[in-house]
Amino acid sequence: MKSVKFLLAAAAMVVAFAANAQDFSDDKVYGKWGTTVEDRKANIEASNYFKEALDAKDFKLATEYFQQLLNNCPAASQQTFARGVTLYKNKAQRARSVDEKRVFIDSILFIYDQRVIYFGDHQKNGKDYILDMKARDMMRYCTTNRPLLRQGLKDAVDAAIESGRINLDIVASYYRYLCEDFEYDDNVTSDMILGEYERLSPLFAEISAEDEQFKEIFETSFGTSGAASCENLEQLFAAKLETDPENEALLAQAVALMSRAQCSSDFFFACTEKYYTVNPSSETALFLAQGFQTRGDNEKALKYLREALAVETDPAKKEPLYVQIGLIEIGNRNYNAAAEAARELRGINPQNGYSFFILGQCYASTPCTDDKIGGASVYWAAYDAMAQAANLLKDEPEVQKAAQQMMNAYRAAFPVQESCFFAELSAGDRYTILCGFAAGQSTTVRYR
Repeated sequence: MKSVKFLLAAAAMVVAFAANAQDFSDDKVYGKWGTTVEDRKANIEASNYFKEALDAKDFKLATEYFQQLLNNCPAASQQTFARGVTLYKNKAQRARSVDEKRVFIDSILFIYDQRVIYFGDHQKNGKDYILDMKARDMMRYCTTNRPLLRQGLKDAVDAAIESGRINLDIVASYYRYLCEDFEYDDNVTSDMILGEYERLSPLFAEISAEDEQFKEIFETSFGTSGAASCENLEQLFAAKLETDPENEALLAQAVALMSRAQCSSDFFFACTEKYYTVNPSSETALFLAQGFQTRGDNEKALKYLREALAVETDPAKKEPLYVQIGLIEIGNRNYNAAAEAARELRGINPQNGYSFFILGQCYASTPCTDDKIGGASVYWAAYDAMAQAANLLKDEPEVQKAAQQMMNAYRAAFPVQESCFFAELSAGDRYTILCGFAAGQSTTVRYR
């Protein structure tokens, strides 16, 4: 400590010498440092001593200089407040109790507020800049006081919007905390969630690739909040779309959020169909098809799938369309169309297990009466196809389980040994299916 005080004393002599050589009578240059020449000299010296004490980590002495500057000339320099925050962060880090630390944190917030009073109109480092820094420190120090934290973040967002200098990470963080608190804070209402979503979502309309992560946080926060119910979403978007029904971005937003909330109302499907009209895509068509299939409207589901296939050129995007067509046609017992879709699917990707899952059911749908074993030969081909499906659909356990159950059913339908004997067929022989959807398929003779 003696060496520190010696360094400060030495620095004070240098500062004092420099200060004595200056003329502080110019009000335009030095007026903010005090009303008299003596006051100005003393405060400028205190500012220099404050920096030296802070650098030397003599926080007791630094506090005295800071208080002097805050009391005598708060509008003189932004560095007073910047160093004041640094001072009290160090004191908070060294606090000996929770209560003491809370006092120091309150001091940090107070310093930011004072800086806004005296330098809020600064062209570069004004209110928006100061409140942004305050918000970031609040996310570090004030996480247990959520109402205070939310207000600090909101103040930063409001100031940023006013200045036009938006930091989307702060916007996303503010909205995330607001949505999280909706669950347990009665002061956070669904109207607040919806209102802030409506106010802030335009900020994410045109953003850089690096800011996409913040848009995702913003949208996910809204989508997973209890306030984003289908009823509330319909209320939010119905009024907007009534005045601007062709707005593609608005329709996309409505579809994304309502689908995330698993809405199934007529309004939701009307929005999705409208969005498909203005921006047709295989993804939207598939989504519509799944929705209409759930509602039992297979005809409309197939309409959208086939429309998407007619314009889609990317083979990878055709795959799920053919899968869905095949599954729907199987449910309709339209095996011709189902088999056609499955073969197209297999042509695009031979490793897509759904092609075998669909074809296996098609093979088993029509017994081949020309095989001299009661038409049971098709179950060999059906079993083979379903075994391939079960092997390829390991990532979809429910479908794999269905395939395994069908394998058991097809095995139970294999011909008995006696039927094969009279047809001059032995176990292990190669056999080519003669008719039906499996015609031309090579398989192996097996007994029940």
